[in-house]
Amino acid sequence: MQNESSDMAAQGQFELRLAKSASPNPKNKDFISVSYTINRMFNGATFDGIDARARKALADHGFGVLTEIDVKATMKKKLDVEMPAYRILGACNPKMAHQAIGIEPRVGAMLPCNVILREVEGGVEVSAIDPVASMQAIDNPDLHAVAAQVRDLLAKAIAAI
Repeated sequence: MQNESSDMAAQGQFELRLAKSASPNPKNKDFISVSYTINRMFNGATFDGIDARARKALADHGFGVLTEIDVKATMKKKLDVEMPAYRILGACNPKMAHQAIGIEPRVGAMLPCNVILREVEGGVEVSAIDPVASMQAIDNPDLHAVAAQVRDLLAKAIAAI
């Protein structure tokens, strides 16, 4: 475990913060404290490099990218404003999506799992939705169990970037 932690520290910050998790370390400026996403910071990385690594990690963990939104380009085109690189990948694990839809047919309104890549000062941040947090709106324990499995897969994918 120590080698994995050292490796993660060398590659960037990684955090899976869930409700009721430990409080963030305020001395660590790269710590990302958001309870509805799985986050990792890549200091000194290029946006395109992290994009390629994220797509590979998602695929390696059973997710396909169904949608892609280039937010930077869209904001420039629609509002004529500049912003740092920001891309939303709509990731779907077909097996898990099929299982979730079988349990709760309207859950498709909350799919796919969005993964964002955004250029920040000093590098690139990757954030994936925490399916457990997003599925709290639906009162169905069977669906929550599937969401927990998806969260585990997404966390492994983010860790593998």
